[in-house]
Amino acid sequence: MGNTVAREDFEWVYTDQPHADRRKEILAKHPEIKALMKPDYNLIWVVVLMVLAQLTAFYLVKDLDWKWVIFWAYVFGSCISHSMTLAIHEISHNSAFGNSKAMWNRWFGIFANLPLGLPYSISFKRYHMDHHRYLGGDGIDVDIPTNFEGWFFCTRFRKFIWIVLQPFFYAIRPLCINPKPITRLEIINLLAQFSFDIVIYYLWGVKSTFYMLAGSVLGLGLHPISGHFIAEHYMFLKGHETYSYYGPLNLLTFNVGYHNEHHDFPNIPGKSLPLVKKIAAEYYDNLPQYNSWIKVLYDFVMDDTISPYSRMKRQLKGEVKQD
Repeated sequence: MGNTVAREDFEWVYTDQPHADRRKEILAKHPEIKALMKPDYNLIWVVVLMVLAQLTAFYLVKDLDWKWVIFWAYVFGSCISHSMTLAIHEISHNSAFGNSKAMWNRWFGIFANLPLGLPYSISFKRYHMDHHRYLGGDGIDVDIPTNFEGWFFCTRFRKFIWIVLQPFFYAIRPLCINPKPITRLEIINLLAQFSFDIVIYYLWGVKSTFYMLAGSVLGLGLHPISGHFIAEHYMFLKGHETYSYYGPLNLLTFNVGYHNEHHDFPNIPGKSLPLVKKIAAEYYDNLPQYNSWIKVLYDFVMDDTISPYSRMKRQLKGEVKQD
């Protein structure tokens, strides 16, 4: 239980990320993929239904015993909340209304954020674009753990705690690695969110408010869907930076498991990523892949050679442009 992992630093690499070159190669061979670069208007209706589902749940839990509030927060609320963060991920790529209506996507992201209880959408978009442009970039990509995380969470028990605390680290890490000045849209996101939270508390009380916040925290921590946080870029195999997952939980997560495909074509909505894999199968079938996010979580904790340090990291050169 107390075994310490061997790795003591990140895997520093001095090559560019592989996705841009593979994208050029695939498009040269399969130009029909360009037809998939269009909005997914079904995303709008799915998000609206998810918001309505959570509003219904807020109402239904208001008079339940606390044990049932906690139970439903984990069993149902956490799934919807985590799924909504991945809907917001889609919206951050302008998948709802398209690139020509970028602000429509920002406002819609603020709306999708409401049942999560904490402001998230606008800040996530700003940092997530950096993650795509500068994958593994030192001091830029806040998806990379801090040195403290790699140093401290180095035993099986501590890695388990690290997984439980994922929401905390994702919230704090940007402030430690790459703090940005707050924008007008982030203030609007915050005011809209806290106004919504106050209304929920006023209408239905503390249990509904707790259900909302607990569902978000639990869904992003020790939860089967949270396996995608580790599955996407943690280096289980030396030399491989991004991994795809092709299991059933893609149905709840807007195909975020198709992660090599997503990084190769970030302007293609999740709905169409299985088509990308099918069209360009010769590029993806032989890449390392997962079929279980639960197994990813288990292996991360139990494998003494894997830790938060198991990431590729780059020293960026030249001009860096951030949102």
